Amino acid sequence: MDKYFIVPRSTARKGFSRGSIGRVEAETQTGEILGLVYSGGGATKKGGLLKRDETYPLTRHQAQLLLFVSPASRRLEILCNQALFNAICELAQDDLVVVRYKKGFQPCLVKNLMQIGRKDGSDDLCMLGFELQAVPQQSPDQKVSSKKPAPLPVFSAADIIQVASGYQSCAKLPLRDNHTIGTSNKCVSRINSLPNMGTRIGFQKKAISDHSTPDIRSLCEHPSPPPPPPPPPPMLEVGSLVELKSNKNVVLYGVIRWIGTPTGKKGVWAGVELDIEVGTCTDGTFLGQRCFTCRGNRAVFVPLEMCVPDARFHAPSPSPSPTDMLEPPGPPTPPVTPVQQDEGEEQNVPPLAESEVLTVLEGKMKGIQGHFNSCYLDATLFSLFSSSVTLDRLCLNSANAEGSISRQMRKEIVNQLRRHGFVPAENVMNLRKQLGCSTFASEEKDPEEFIAILLQRVLHMQPLLKLRSNRDSGMLQDAYTYQIILEKSETGPCPSVQQLLETSFISCNLKFEEAPSCLMVQMPRFGKKFKMFPCIIPSTELDITDLLHQSPRECFICGQLAQHECDQCFRDRKLQPGRIKQYCSTCNTQVHSHPSRQGHTPRSMSSLGEIGTDGSVPRTKMELFAVLCIKTSHYVSFVKYGPGPRSWMFFDSMADRCGNDHTGHNIPEVRACPEVGDFLSRSEEELAHVDLSKGSDLVRRLLCDSFMCLYHSTK
Repeated sequence: MDKYFIVPRSTARKGFSRGSIGRVEAETQTGEILGLVYSGGGATKKGGLLKRDETYPLTRHQAQLLLFVSPASRRLEILCNQALFNAICELAQDDLVVVRYKKGFQPCLVKNLMQIGRKDGSDDLCMLGFELQAVPQQSPDQKVSSKKPAPLPVFSAADIIQVASGYQSCAKLPLRDNHTIGTSNKCVSRINSLPNMGTRIGFQKKAISDHSTPDIRSLCEHPSPPPPPPPPPPMLEVGSLVELKSNKNVVLYGVIRWIGTPTGKKGVWAGVELDIEVGTCTDGTFLGQRCFTCRGNRAVFVPLEMCVPDARFHAPSPSPSPTDMLEPPGPPTPPVTPVQQDEGEEQNVPPLAESEVLTVLEGKMKGIQGHFNSCYLDATLFSLFSSSVTLDRLCLNSANAEGSISRQMRKEIVNQLRRHGFVPAENVMNLRKQLGCSTFASEEKDPEEFIAILLQRVLHMQPLLKLRSNRDSGMLQDAYTYQIILEKSETGPCPSVQQLLETSFISCNLKFEEAPSCLMVQMPRFGKKFKMFPCIIPSTELDITDLLHQSPRECFICGQLAQHECDQCFRDRKLQPGRIKQYCSTCNTQVHSHPSRQGHTPRSMSSLGEIGTDGSVPRTKMELFAVLCIKTSHYVSFVKYGPGPRSWMFFDSMADRCGNDHTGHNIPEVRACPEVGDFLSRSEEELAHVDLSKGSDLVRRLLCDSFMCLYHSTK
């Protein structure tokens, strides 16, 4: 049992908070652990009881390195990049690293491990940092300075952004804490627990003043025979993962967001969104031109030939056996939020809090990994379960929701997504094989077909919608989703979902028998490839009060309780066309006394209830929580992950690919897109005259490619 741990998520346990480091003292018979928690300086404080799955195990060395990182939330960010953190834990003397220093990047050599803090008690834990020596940035023909480099501060593990992998070898043992060193009288001390055992690969150790700056690209040189020439690099396009080398030999990683020729430049350029912030970068603008939108200080623009495929995702893989090729390839170890996995755990894991979503979900190899025509299913599952609890509540109300497929889906997909931020393709394929038809495991389907199978056969839920048709003597129809049906001429060129839904209900003479808890509205299309409208505005709020069968409604004219409804008035150009019209008895007589409306046939309403004491009718509203989009038969989704108006994220299960069709795998990606929230927060008047050319790529994708809008009740 690992003695040390970190708390990866917010917990109600007294004494423990997200990112706190602790030590296991004992374990109870119920599986809980009794732990002590360390303060920022390494002193022990009173802890308490925690569940094992509320902690992530650490070695002593890892715990000491993380204790020196502040604030506590940055500790979890480091652990998200497990490959880098493992390399940091194995650093030895004279290893080459790159650190953030003075708003830039600085190559350094590791000189020693430093203890920080005093051990006033036997239970205290010293923090560990790194003593580094700067590598001067000099050109080969520049004279070497005899001045000793200025001393650098002690760096934490969070300051190291890169370890030169070609410069590491097993020739040395990693630096470790020497527990025999007395530190009672020192706040900072060197740990000389390791003798210098020689040099690294192909790099003769000299004093810093005796050699020119080592080039990171030359650190991989070694006397072994040269490898065969690499295959030609794959074609780079928007969405490709690439790496760039700065003028200080620092390798930067990112994804291409834009390709083109900027004004005043020649040739093809690429706009790259970097993984980290760099002070000289922008938010997607170049020479005053908006090319794409991302976080500030992350966009860099370079000639396309300077971009090369990200070597971290393009390592050669062994040839699979014929049987291996029949199953979806396993993804590389994803940089997920570290949480101890308990495969036997089948409890309902709630969605992440708004403040934790981006920490756990944002990035590459996040979300649900796509494979073999699965994008329709991946986007639907991510939309339904990543942040919404609507179906969770409906499942709890369903007596038969505990079938074996339901438990498997909750354990392998829903809980994995909410707990770790990543679901491998194998887990999704296991579900696809059990949906009752072999074509679900191989062929492309429509989201509405999958939703019906999911809710009916897997979750054993009753239809979400009960629709009353006034044309067929009030016959009731059940449905899981609603397809909007109307004539194109009945609305404007860029309608909202509110307008489309009301127009469709009037055209089909339908009403909701009762207010649904979840409403999935499919946009009007002529098949997958032909859109009826060039763009559709997803209404962030749907008011379905006037679409309910037996519900009090207010008069369109005076606001009193309505008793009559007129479908012909819906399209009347003199009475706000496109608005549902219902009237009290007095207003109904006055409105239809007009010569142009004397031929209308208003019908009586069987409204129940009364106007409130404040003179208003209670409104029944639903909130938008996700939008499924389609373009060239590929589905993606936009999901609202919190109450904040800018809390939107974009998910693509096949954002990029590593390897070929047989031995490779898809790379899913989740991106924050607050610009979507900014756009949807505009007034109806502004949205009605929207200029798509001024919107970001994601905003245009949301408006032009929307396939299904998902709403849940505000109650």
